[in-house]
Amino acid sequence: MRIFRGASALISVSILSALLFAVPAFAQDKPSQLPPADIPPPAAAHAAPDASTAADAAQAMASAMDGAGGGISSAEQIAALQDAAVAGDPMAQWQLGLMYESGEGVTQDKAKAFGYFAQIADQHADTAPRGVEADIVAHSFVKMGEYYKDGLPEAGIPKDEDYSIKLLMHAASYFGDADAQYRVGEMYLDKDQLGDNPIQSARWLSLAAKKGHAPAQAKLGDILFNGNGDLKANRIEGLMWLTVANQLAAGTGDVGWIGELLNADMSLATPDERKRAVDMADQLAAQFAGL
Repeated sequence: MRIFRGASALISVSILSALLFAVPAFAQDKPSQLPPADIPPPAAAHAAPDASTAADAAQAMASAMDGAGGGISSAEQIAALQDAAVAGDPMAQWQLGLMYESGEGVTQDKAKAFGYFAQIADQHADTAPRGVEADIVAHSFVKMGEYYKDGLPEAGIPKDEDYSIKLLMHAASYFGDADAQYRVGEMYLDKDQLGDNPIQSARWLSLAAKKGHAPAQAKLGDILFNGNGDLKANRIEGLMWLTVANQLAAGTGDVGWIGELLNADMSLATPDERKRAVDMADQLAAQFAGL
């Protein structure tokens, strides 16, 4: 039995129930009861992501097909992916979803993209949170959350911000997805979403930051440096996270705004605060080498 949230969105009743009522019960990666403290010791560092994740495999599949040369046409490549997707291969479904979303190699069709992401979420929502396919499933929940946030009329998907939040919370808590945790952290700073709660925001941002998510590190650092409501300032730790974020964001689209935050906060810090923060950042950055 399935429940329809739109023309293409199929989420099983059991999984929907989990989303609505049981997230805290099965959460694999929930925020701690205290806001982030000082730099974690090396022994507590999060290991770098396994290079053999499903997302990596999907990218490898795309790269291999792209480099297949003149022996295989683009149409044949698409057909092969579609056959694999029909057979239930989440890597193929994910790759096709990305292609139709961006229009890369195919005519852009966000309704089809949503359909592929929904298939993954529907068929694999209860996959082991540390399994090889978990990252693609979590990313699919994030993608669906994005579509429900704004709605997708061509796919029959209404705007539903509450449902969008539930999808993101599932990805953030059950799968421990860093990008979802970052988005939840941001929503706790918006009174129109999860409410203006800087302590909860810092907790979620901290989870993502410790996994090497540069935007989360930057937002966490800025909140800690300046303080916010009931969250007391920790200027040195804040600068530390901003410095690490700036290093990890090099060469990405986030480097501009992260650099601006870092420069703004550094300009307000004392020389001693800057030195201590940079020293701590040098220690912490080594834990994220290779991300």
